[in-house]
Amino acid sequence: MSVEPISVAEHLAFVRKQRAVSFLQTPGWGRVKTEWRSESLGWYAGRKLVGAGLVLHRPVPRLRRYTLAYLPQGPAIDWGGELGDWLDPLAAYLKANGAFAIRLGPPVRTHAWSAERVKEGLADPGVTRLTELPGPQADPVGALVAGRLREGGWLPQSPEDGFGVGQPQFTYEVPLAGRSEEDVLRGMNQLWRRNIKRAAREGVEVTVGDDLRAFHELYVHTAERDNFTPRPLRYFETMFAAMSAEAPERIRLYLARHQGDPVAAAILVRVGARAWYTYGASSTAKREVRGSNACQWAMIRDALREGCEVYDLRGITPTLDAGDPQVGLVQFKAGTGGEAVRNVGEWDLPLRPIAYRAFDLYMRRREQARRRR
Repeated sequence: MSVEPISVAEHLAFVRKQRAVSFLQTPGWGRVKTEWRSESLGWYAGRKLVGAGLVLHRPVPRLRRYTLAYLPQGPAIDWGGELGDWLDPLAAYLKANGAFAIRLGPPVRTHAWSAERVKEGLADPGVTRLTELPGPQADPVGALVAGRLREGGWLPQSPEDGFGVGQPQFTYEVPLAGRSEEDVLRGMNQLWRRNIKRAAREGVEVTVGDDLRAFHELYVHTAERDNFTPRPLRYFETMFAAMSAEAPERIRLYLARHQGDPVAAAILVRVGARAWYTYGASSTAKREVRGSNACQWAMIRDALREGCEVYDLRGITPTLDAGDPQVGLVQFKAGTGGEAVRNVGEWDLPLRPIAYRAFDLYMRRREQARRRR
């Protein structure tokens, strides 16, 4: 197996042939992340392209000779195969081209918990985390990948709470394969079904369009209410331009209105048979008309009609503690009737140990400064 740069066209052609590749591993995502330098790499068995990955390179202060090479939710390789055959040539290529470390996040799950099991955990004051729930569905491939990475000198980076600098280790997914709209609706909890019906009864209209300014106004309002730092409008303009140019169906904006007023909005991204809910926003006024539920239902229905096998609601924390402010996110997503998923998480491979230790110290100090603010 060998690793070498491939063109954007070659990378896209490979992605189109796959059923499941993260949107974070498409060439378009590299154009979204303007603060990183991106390149597409291919794995060759002889002359045949058998794997591909988007690598984001970022220099670190005081280490500008070198970069951190990051493959979010990737690369797209055979994770069930012999990992050394895939990752050793990647490490050799990246080290030769100036990387001091590699960070990657295998798109492989280790455990899953049904919505019913999550509901039981939320109701039990003795259970505070997903990982304390009995009888999760274990994935042997995930366990194998984690073991092989550890044996190969890779260092786990996912924090205990599930959210870190990179991609979350815990996500929430709704399986769609072989299901109808009625099946999915029946799988939702009573509150979700009632909210979807109420939105329809109140006359909430969900449209697909390109009014990014309306979305961004709602998004900034949501950030102020929920106490997070919003991204600028320019980020979303770049995201839509880059990803739409790659494939017309790649990204969509859903906007819910009630009597002409925007009440909720959400962004859907699709690659192959997988759809992701990536960003959402809602107004504080008129929350009773349930625009957020209407947006989600519209996106799920479209994903079903287009043959998607999974609707991915993205990150959650593993908390089931009623006193944790993040538990509301788990409750909201669990209402869809899907499943909570624990993935292998993100791992680092130091290629230049001294530079990596300096980077690790820099990141620790930055996190400490962030917590003091």
